[in-house]
Amino acid sequence: MTSSVLEAQKLGRKYGRRWALRDCTIEIPSGHVVGLVGPNGAGKTTLLKLASGQLEATEGAVTVLGDRPAATPARLARIGFVAQDTPVYSGLSIADHLRLGARLNPRWDAAMAQERIARLGLAPDQRAGKLSGGQRAQVALTLGLAKRPELLILDEPVAALDPLARREFMQGLMEATVEHEFSVVLSSHLVSDLERVCDFLVVLVDSRVQVAGETDKLLATHYRLTGPRRDTDRLPADQQVISASHTDRQSTFVVRTDSPIHDPAWTVTQLNLEDLVLAYMDKHTADRRAALEVQR
Repeated sequence: MTSSVLEAQKLGRKYGRRWALRDCTIEIPSGHVVGLVGPNGAGKTTLLKLASGQLEATEGAVTVLGDRPAATPARLARIGFVAQDTPVYSGLSIADHLRLGARLNPRWDAAMAQERIARLGLAPDQRAGKLSGGQRAQVALTLGLAKRPELLILDEPVAALDPLARREFMQGLMEATVEHEFSVVLSSHLVSDLERVCDFLVVLVDSRVQVAGETDKLLATHYRLTGPRRDTDRLPADQQVISASHTDRQSTFVVRTDSPIHDPAWTVTQLNLEDLVLAYMDKHTADRRAALEVQR
């Protein structure tokens, strides 16, 4: 397996006059469960469809597992994809889906697919149209896993599920990654779900990577500082300011630093993953606002 499962350089995709993704540069290492987060319109789905070979780039380049994703049928066979609506064919039974998967995928693991369906308590003769949302998601995940991919891409697979179904889906995903050792890129708005399963984070806003890294290291180097009002330029040079807010008497900063914070004026707290994601989204919004002010 290559050291990077996905690399993009100035990648862009245009629909008519509208850019859905532009100037996106990103590198995702192998051997991780990667959480891809960002606001609506950030370009997450377009990036994942380009990476899975469903779309052609308008500009730039993307490589997956060391080559273009749709270079050959054999290349596509190494990439699994589960879309947001966990697509299944309502008129087909679960067994029909498994037979279809076996015909379309040269690396298909029939025994694993059948065992997983049985473990989920699903009858092979059940039609997909009669399944609950959570059950359809599990069937879609089974199809993705039985393909035996080296990289499994999931685009908002649990967005429409209730909390119990989401937990069961995520639990099944984690069990499979431990057993079969493949890389995962998971896009989701539900940061709480990512916090439980992802060990690598990418925050994408307006096609640009705001931060990327192992979640443990990111959380260990980001802090919230609260104390007396202070201008940003008075903070130490080794404290990168991610976001800042002020009242008349108080300042609150989210900073990134590898150094201990000794200033007794600050109350220092750690961030959770959602705090960290929101701070980088706030930073992007503040940067855009500042750029507009300069233009005026």
